[in-house]
Amino acid sequence: MSDEVQPGHVRVRLDLSYDGGDFHGWAKQAGGRRTVQGEIEDALRTVTRSKQTYELTVAGRTDAGVHARGQVAHVDLPAELWAEHREKLLKRLAGRLSKDVRVWRLSEAPAGFNARFSAIWRRYAYRVTDNPGGVDPLLRGHVLWHDWPLDVAAMNEAARALVGEHDFAAYCKKREGATTIRTLQELSLVRGADGVITATVRADAFCHNMVRSLIGALLFVGDGHRGPEWPGKVLAAGVRDSAVHVVRPHGLTLEEVGYPADELLAARNKEARNKRSLPSAGCC
Repeated sequence: MSDEVQPGHVRVRLDLSYDGGDFHGWAKQAGGRRTVQGEIEDALRTVTRSKQTYELTVAGRTDAGVHARGQVAHVDLPAELWAEHREKLLKRLAGRLSKDVRVWRLSEAPAGFNARFSAIWRRYAYRVTDNPGGVDPLLRGHVLWHDWPLDVAAMNEAARALVGEHDFAAYCKKREGATTIRTLQELSLVRGADGVITATVRADAFCHNMVRSLIGALLFVGDGHRGPEWPGKVLAAGVRDSAVHVVRPHGLTLEEVGYPADELLAARNKEARNKRSLPSAGCC
């Protein structure tokens, strides 16, 4: 796959956010299900009065029910169309899109930029409360209620064994031909003054269900069902453990996507496309 933009076209970066509650995820689907990608592409086609749909490439495909505050995508548009609409395109999209999805910024991307393959990290937040009364009604679409008291210190102790480059097969839904090796750069939890616990999860990339599985394991530690060493043992075993639950999606938000300096984009794109393997531990 080349990152070269076709002659006569301009690559445009979109910074956007959405409430995932009423979406069937990011990616377009057959059968007319409502998706973020489909909604934005339809709006873009309508406001530019185009006969064709210009396809978006996104930094991270979110599942049904997952939110995004700092999602990034790109689209390649004919140069004349971009020149004609660029000044008013943002406001026109705001008038066309539903209120649960917003495009905040449109800009010409630097050479070699690819919203997916140029990214060097994605940062998610998962929010949960153990308040015995439940979730604040105003936050119910973004915070999970866990009906056991949670020990945040024990959860952080367990999280430390998961940070680094590992094969996360035990925490991922396997996909044919896809690697489950990832570098987890940060996994930490903080209880706020309102009692809501926010888990920050940052990695170079994530495999399917990885964040929600990690949080499911940490909740089992936090409520005392497992010891702090258990998530690390699951990771080392390398196979799915039936005790690791994939928590519900509504507590998860993609907060931010990180990119390197412009001059490093091409190298990052190439690196991101290489299938990874862990260093051999030797035969004995």
